[in-house]
Amino acid sequence: MTSPRIVLFGATGFTGRLTVEALLAYGAHPVLAGRDPARLEALASSLPVELPTAVADVNRPATIRRIIEPGNVLISTVGPFARWGEPAVEAAIEAGGVYLDSTGEPTFIRRIFQRYGPAAAAAGATLLTAFGYDYVPGNLAAAMALRKAGSEAVRVDIGYFIQGNMARRASAGTRASALGMALEPMYGFRDGRILREYGRTRIFSVGGRRRHGLSIGASEHFALPRMHSGLREVNVYLGWLGALTRAAGVLSRATPFIAAIPGAKRVTKAVADRVIRSANRDEPAAPGADAISSQIVAEAYDAGGRKLASVELHGGDPYDFTARALAWGAVTAASDGVHATGAVGPVEAFGLESLERGCAEAGLRAVA
Repeated sequence: MTSPRIVLFGATGFTGRLTVEALLAYGAHPVLAGRDPARLEALASSLPVELPTAVADVNRPATIRRIIEPGNVLISTVGPFARWGEPAVEAAIEAGGVYLDSTGEPTFIRRIFQRYGPAAAAAGATLLTAFGYDYVPGNLAAAMALRKAGSEAVRVDIGYFIQGNMARRASAGTRASALGMALEPMYGFRDGRILREYGRTRIFSVGGRRRHGLSIGASEHFALPRMHSGLREVNVYLGWLGALTRAAGVLSRATPFIAAIPGAKRVTKAVADRVIRSANRDEPAAPGADAISSQIVAEAYDAGGRKLASVELHGGDPYDFTARALAWGAVTAASDGVHATGAVGPVEAFGLESLERGCAEAGLRAVA
């Protein structure tokens, strides 16, 4: 019996190209899909093995549905996802396949779990959104911390931190996604439910250093309570802004008022479009130009606020991790299947031990 085929939609983009390389390293031979046949052909001709290509365009959803066969594994790296991501999701659901994407956009993540999850479960499809640096490491670290903490744990806090010039490394797609979600509502998981929130900050101790984090909506808010029924609170923080985090928190709390200004969202969309158009001539810096490392910490607490357990994971460049994680997830889903249908998190889909091994292969490991 042959394994389901893997389709990579968005193969010619920055993250897509990295994911092609990672898939080839696993011995996979994906179908390369994108909207520009010339760029697809150029990519295919540059590879050491011959791979099939297929033209697919989010503005013509039928072209995406046509390339997804029943049971296929579909990887999507086509962002900003809040604008362009849904046709691929719908195609995967219709085909009863496994879907993975590289988004980090809170609005899109929430849409996957709340809008598309029930339809995917009914169709026997599995949706694994945010299956990259955003937000597989936090799901893994939190699950490990909760395993150590035991049944007393009711809260988990997760922090993502970077060392190095991530602003220079960021791709045009990442910048466009960040602009697109700048005025969108954030959320957290409190009192056992998803709630809107803005501007929460806190300080973590990471490697003996004080690091500031700003709250953000993530997949952990949806995925972790499914696996740990006693959880009443999940908090996720990004610590990429350093000393500016507190100021960013104040600005974040003003977001609802800024978004209400007539034309504000239209302006951010226009700026995002300009960033996207610059993608071909403004490639991000190579990882060797500025060494980048990542640290993820998860802390589990009891009802009285006592810290029960903590886990710290260290890795390298977030883009490299994303590509390797997507490749590992797709190859594992194609060869071994997944453990659940609907919109699920990475631990629920693959199991904690398997995910831990997969992340280690992608360069992310726990430290003492």
